[in-house]
Amino acid sequence: MTLLEQEIHSQPEVVARLLERETDHVGAIVAQLPACEYALIAARGTSDHAATYAKYAWAALAGLPVALATPALHTLYAAPPRMKGALVVGVSQSGQSPDIVAVLEEGKRQGRPTLAITNDGSSPLAAAADHVIELHAGIERSVAATKTYTAQLTVMALLAAAWNGQAQRLAELQQLPNALEATLTAAGDVARRAERYRYMDQCVVISRGYNYPTALELALKLKELTYVQAVAYSSADFRHGPIATIYEGLPAILIMPSGAALDDMIDLAQDLQSRGAELLITSDDPRAQALATTLLPMASGLPEWLSPLAAIVPGQLLALHLTQAKGFDIDQPRGLRKVTRTL
Repeated sequence: MTLLEQEIHSQPEVVARLLERETDHVGAIVAQLPACEYALIAARGTSDHAATYAKYAWAALAGLPVALATPALHTLYAAPPRMKGALVVGVSQSGQSPDIVAVLEEGKRQGRPTLAITNDGSSPLAAAADHVIELHAGIERSVAATKTYTAQLTVMALLAAAWNGQAQRLAELQQLPNALEATLTAAGDVARRAERYRYMDQCVVISRGYNYPTALELALKLKELTYVQAVAYSSADFRHGPIATIYEGLPAILIMPSGAALDDMIDLAQDLQSRGAELLITSDDPRAQALATTLLPMASGLPEWLSPLAAIVPGQLLALHLTQAKGFDIDQPRGLRKVTRTL
């Protein structure tokens, strides 16, 4: 079993461990934080997709607006913006990237509360922060991040639930390990289904709402591992022009779990089908599943706000098995390193 495959299958255990070790800690941090008008999150790559999830979860459950930082303003241009009213958050698996650290250091200089979310509690990012939430994911040896992504999503969901204050939200979080395990079981046939796409060189990945970051993350995994030109869109944005790129046989990966965004995604799926696109669908809904040329199943029962944790897993497996079908090195993608330091 490759390192990547091991790490994909470790995610139920990673999330269960994180919930056990950090639920009370996150609650204590939230109780200590001063009132903030918004959160400013600095992140790159996969971590940026977790930050995009926070834009939905923190605003919807806690009424806290989220802005994504522009680290180059701090490092390249030496023109950091005013951070009045902000909770400044840095998200990084390694905690090593100087530009993310610089955003937190500027937040502290401006007297703002700072929070680091990282897998390395001894990293420069952790040292720069007032509060640190660790991912407890263990060393991630595969270059492509999987278990640290779902761990980051879990932390974002924990914070949303703590700010929300309803016991129901924390109870819903306890469903996650079982839902991830059930999704891994349901998606066990993805290896066979991936073979159909071994000659795919481009595709679109589309979702909306809470799962827009799932589309972003899956597109990144396909680019990192299979070198396919995968482009991610919100279904709303896709209708504003990019839909013109659809042609007969183009693979369109649609992430459409049950929830408020489902009807819109079904409408789009039917439109794409009428234009000749080949639909790969991740969903727990029978109406959506019936539209699929290739079904990438996920567990049912999760509330929509938590569905991104399960919805990314079939995509991770698709990227893994498509990489194998194409004959590429799964654990050492060309041109990539595990830790990327950007200035």
